[in-house]
Amino acid sequence: MTSPTKHALLSASSAHRWLSAPPLPRLEQYFPQSTSTAAEEGTAAHTLAEYKVHRALGDLKFPRPSSDYQYDEMELLTDDYSSYIMEQYVKAKKFAKDPLIKVELKLDFSQYVPEGFGTGDCVIVSDHLLHIIDFKYGKGVKVVARNNPQMKLYALGALAMFGNLYNIDEVETTIFQPRMSNISTWTIPVKELMHWANTELKEKAELAFMGKGSVRYGPWCQFSTCNAVLRARYDYHHKLERFQLASPHLLTDAEVAEVLEHIDDLNRWAHEVKAYAADLAINHGKTWPGFKLVEGRSIRHYRDEDLIAEKLQAAGYTDIHQKKLLPITKLEKQLGKQKFDELVGDQVYKPSGKPTLVTDDDPRPNIAKSKPADEFKEEQ
Repeated sequence: MTSPTKHALLSASSAHRWLSAPPLPRLEQYFPQSTSTAAEEGTAAHTLAEYKVHRALGDLKFPRPSSDYQYDEMELLTDDYSSYIMEQYVKAKKFAKDPLIKVELKLDFSQYVPEGFGTGDCVIVSDHLLHIIDFKYGKGVKVVARNNPQMKLYALGALAMFGNLYNIDEVETTIFQPRMSNISTWTIPVKELMHWANTELKEKAELAFMGKGSVRYGPWCQFSTCNAVLRARYDYHHKLERFQLASPHLLTDAEVAEVLEHIDDLNRWAHEVKAYAADLAINHGKTWPGFKLVEGRSIRHYRDEDLIAEKLQAAGYTDIHQKKLLPITKLEKQLGKQKFDELVGDQVYKPSGKPTLVTDDDPRPNIAKSKPADEFKEEQ
C-alpha cells in the first residue's frame, strides 16, 4: 500500500505485535528504521497494482508508475490482483445496484487506537457487506485473513467512514498474496468486530500508546527493530537449557514439541548474528577471531553469446542452441488464461510439495499418514 507521509505509532500492519507486546512501539522509536530490497519491491508492486485497478475501473488519467522492480512476474501477478478486485466488485452488486469501491483509501480508526490510521488497498462497500482487500507481495511468510488484526483495524476505519451510509452487518476480509498462491478470506459479523474493539482493542492500544504493559515474546516480535535486545527473547528460550542439548531420542514427545516451538526463532537469531558479523567484516573492515573473508563460489558466464555463436558456427559447430517452451506463467500471459487452459491446461500439473512440519495454526491441511503399524492391521 502507499505509505502515508506520517507513520502512525500504532500502525495496523504491526497490530499483531503491539497487541501481544504493548511496550514495543515506544521502545522501537529508539532503534533505526531500515528498509530492504523486499520492501522496495513490495512498494513497487503495490503502486503498479493500484494503477491497474484504476485503469480497470475506467480511470485512464491515472499515470503508470515505473520502477526497477517491474518484470514479467510482477506484471502478471498485478494483472491477477486487478482481475480479482473487479470480480469482487461485480459480486458486490448483488447487495447494491451501485456499490462503492475505493482504492488506497486512508482509514482512520483513532476512535479505538490513539492516533490510529492506515491505508486500505481496496475497500468495497455495499448494503449488508463491507469487503476489505489487502495486497501482499511478500513470499516469506504466508498471511491469513482469519482474525487478522490489521484487517480488523481497516474494517473499523471503513465502518467509521461508511457505517452511517450503508446498512452493513458483515465484514469480509481478504489477503491476496499471489507469490504464495494464497487468497485467504474471512468473514466476521459487525457486532462481533465491535465487541472486540470495545472490550480488547481499546485497552491494549492505550497501553501500547503509553509504552506500558509487558512483552509476551512470540512470532509477533520477529520483525521488531528491537527484537535482538529483548530480555523477553532470552527468557523465552532460556528454559531450553534444562534439556542440555540432549539427543532427540532421549526427549519425551512433549519435550520435542516444546523444542520445535523455539527452533525457527533460534535459527533466525543465528542468522541475525551471522549477518551482523558479515556486514561489519565486509563493509567496515572488522575482523573476527578465527574467521576470515573469502571470495564466494560463482559459476561461469558467457561474455557475449552472439560472438560465441558466430565463432562456433564458423568452426563448423551448428548444434549449439537449445529450444524449450516458455515458462508456464509467461506462456499463460501470452495466450490468456482461458485460451491457455483450453489448449494445454490438461497437460499442466503441480507435483505435491515436500512434507513439512509446521504448527497447528498453519492453514494447510494435515497430510500425516497413519502409523506404519496401522497399515497392516486386518479389518475386523
